[in-house]
Amino acid sequence: MGKWSVLSLVVALGASPVFAADAPCRDDVIFLRGDWGNARFAVDVADTPELRSRGLMFVEDMPTMTGMLFVYEYEQTVSFWMQNTLIPLDMIFADSNGVVQRVHDNAIPGDTTSIPGGSNIQFVLEINGGMADRLGIDVGTEMRHPAIADETASWACGS
Repeated sequence: MGKWSVLSLVVALGASPVFAADAPCRDDVIFLRGDWGNARFAVDVADTPELRSRGLMFVEDMPTMTGMLFVYEYEQTVSFWMQNTLIPLDMIFADSNGVVQRVHDNAIPGDTTSIPGGSNIQFVLEINGGMADRLGIDVGTEMRHPAIADETASWACGS
């Protein structure tokens, strides 16, 4: 993966970073909110078959509060694996509304076992392993990003 386009945010003392509820949407940032609080991650977007197939393979280190957002054209059944992935990852699977349906914690580097995300998944956020648990990200968490259509989003960019 190339150079990160946004400085990563540091999670201090286990607390999630705070941001203004009306912070502008940007392609290189995803916001998450839930009963646990809120967070923001600098992201690279994988929105083509080529980018999605490469994902975070061969990345040796990823700054805190950064990740990759996989964007599919429509909801579908998705599964991932960790072949050629060098760092543990959390995988956060969300539907077309940007609502998290499943979280897979600490995927094992190099493991070729299929990691099912479920059906009706349109977005997958990969972040450093253990971060979802540390922040409390779980089923029902809402995502906000320009790729999540305003007319269907649970938490739209325009709101």
